[in-house]
Amino acid sequence: MTAVTPPEPKPAATVVLIRDGAVGVEAFLMRRDNAMAFAGGMTVFPGGGVDARDLRADLPWVGPDVDWWAGQFGVTPELASALVCAAARETFEECGVLFAGTSDTEIVGDAAAYRQARHDLSDKTLSFGEFLQREGLLLRADLLRPWANWITPEAEPRRYDTFFFVAALPAGQDADGDNTEAVASGWQTPEAAIAAFTERRSFLLPPTWSQLDAVSSSGATVTEVLGVTRSIAPIMPTLTEQDGRWFVQFDDVDRYEAARQGAVEVPEATGPELS
Repeated sequence: MTAVTPPEPKPAATVVLIRDGAVGVEAFLMRRDNAMAFAGGMTVFPGGGVDARDLRADLPWVGPDVDWWAGQFGVTPELASALVCAAARETFEECGVLFAGTSDTEIVGDAAAYRQARHDLSDKTLSFGEFLQREGLLLRADLLRPWANWITPEAEPRRYDTFFFVAALPAGQDADGDNTEAVASGWQTPEAAIAAFTERRSFLLPPTWSQLDAVSSSGATVTEVLGVTRSIAPIMPTLTEQDGRWFVQFDDVDRYEAARQGAVEVPEATGPELS
């Protein structure tokens, strides 16, 4: 039998967007439409694949330079630049949050003023670099923190090399989940999101569960979470088939499976349900 070469994973960026809530840190989550080809019905963070214009972007930029980001993620400077661009672009497209300002000390306070640009970015008639230059804005790369790197298993037909960022919701802005891929969105504490997964009210893929778990254990405030320094190494789970069923394997799989099967104590659910 001829071995099948697995598809090359496409670079992608995902942002764990957080804020201080009434009972601790909350993350912004969206439930994807069941009809989506990838991760349909799953609860996810804002994010998506790097596109060609991210790779060619001429970005007005403040914050850590591309060489710093390349070192944090273990990638080329060219890919590092594209990943930061994709992270900011996807967050703006999918939930209306804009990591930009007119200087290194100013952040956009109300991103709703750029609603038409958000639409144009989504339908790819406008690039993120063009948008920033037209509006006299700078990408605030200093608002993002490198967080993790997960690669889709080789057995999957659609694969992504996903780089996770964490970022605080800028003051004066809010996330709305107004996009064509999500059917529900909202803010939840990581504990509540994991509890919903445990109680089978939602489904979390291993990378999403892992980032929620990491945020939960990183601090009680956004400042504490953003202050955590993480050593980032690629994580690529494997899929194995046994008796017609597929099983995922990665270093923390026992805890993930325990949560998925409801075999752990369920924390008190706090924060709104995705509706």
